[in-house]
Amino acid sequence: ITEVKLMKVLKRIILYTLLALGALIMVFPFFWMLLSSVKTAAEVNTMPPTFWPAEPVFENYTFAFSKAPFGIYFVNSVIVTVACVATTMFTTILAAFAFSRLKFPGRDLLFSLTLSMMMVPFEMLIITNYSTIVKMGLIDTLAALIIPFTTSIFYTYILRNFFLSVPDSLYYSARVDGAGNWTYLWRIMVPIAKPALVTIGLLNAITCWNSFLWSVLVTNSTEVRTLPFGLYAFMTSSGIRYERLMAAATIVVVPMIILFIFCRKSIITGVSRGGLKG
Repeated sequence: ITEVKLMKVLKRIILYTLLALGALIMVFPFFWMLLSSVKTAAEVNTMPPTFWPAEPVFENYTFAFSKAPFGIYFVNSVIVTVACVATTMFTTILAAFAFSRLKFPGRDLLFSLTLSMMMVPFEMLIITNYSTIVKMGLIDTLAALIIPFTTSIFYTYILRNFFLSVPDSLYYSARVDGAGNWTYLWRIMVPIAKPALVTIGLLNAITCWNSFLWSVLVTNSTEVRTLPFGLYAFMTSSGIRYERLMAAATIVVVPMIILFIFCRKSIITGVSRGGLKG
């Protein structure tokens, strides 16, 4: 019995050690970014690099705000993120319900074909999406940043699996009581699927907030650009001031880090429950 307990303790020690090392590897780049943002130019370029700044310099943040209009970028990022999350949630709920509860010919085949589209990277769709936005006359508008991100196959997959985990008897009971598919979806399924919906919303918000490549292609003026584009202002032909770039990166990243810290349990719960069945 003593040997068994000793083995269990040893396994826990190894497991926690590996988890701690993994967490350290994941957190260290963000920690280094924060430290670099309060260093001087000499300290950032010192070899070997210094870990702690001799004296924190917060002028980098002042320069960052003066170099790029982060106030405008922040408002645009909030608008785009909220709009993308709202529309994606709506389309995802409808698609997931159709693929999980509605019976129609070729449903599973259609879902499999749709799921196979996840293997196509977004970069391969840029030309098609860009041509569509140009034809719609939406270049250099906030709508151009929103429309391509109003649906998601991955989020539909997560929510569909969650809907499939709900017993069929609940659906049939609701139909017997006179509830139609629309009523059943919004009055019963959506409240039950709250953990999965919270996860989808959070993951989508993080993705939209950090979108960079698409915003570079479809925006030309400061009035419609988002926060990730603000980092572009610190890359010049004469070189990069990394301490100032790190300060700007901190401004962009910190809101999502805070959101993830407070909502990480909801993300893990929703993803795990959404992958139980299907």
